[in-house]
Amino acid sequence: MSDDAPDSLIPYDEIVQEALRAVVGRVLGEIVETGGELPGNHHFYITFKTGAKGVVIPAHLRERFPDEMTIVLQNKFWDLAVTEDGFTVGLTFNQVPAKLDIPFAAITAFVDPAVDFGLQFQATVADMAPEPHEDAENDAPASEGADDGSNVVTVDFGRKK
Repeated sequence: MSDDAPDSLIPYDEIVQEALRAVVGRVLGEIVETGGELPGNHHFYITFKTGAKGVVIPAHLRERFPDEMTIVLQNKFWDLAVTEDGFTVGLTFNQVPAKLDIPFAAITAFVDPAVDFGLQFQATVADMAPEPHEDAENDAPASEGADDGSNVVTVDFGRKK
């Protein structure tokens, strides 16, 4: 095969990204269907672009995380609701409750460390160098053990090497 593959007229990368984001929606939807309880040791780290279209978060969080934010769904969350385009969840940040609306298109990573599973997505907003920021620390205990990324799926059709 040649290193100079022709440009595709079919947007395979977008189709695959959309399908993988549907995995996140299905997992969260199953949590909603079972009453909002996470089974076993499952918990999720969800990273998303705070400036993406459709993201609704409180102003103090947008100021603290102007580019990207990671939330943890583990012990303290409520009102999880999933739609075709995204999800809504209630979390606490420094003991202050907040409601977040996050479209699936804004998600850049989804990790379940309990089973060493992860997905990474291409950003759907303009590529910007991420600004340094603090961790979200939404009142969830830190997970023990390092994530070596052994089951992380990265899809990167858009870049030529």
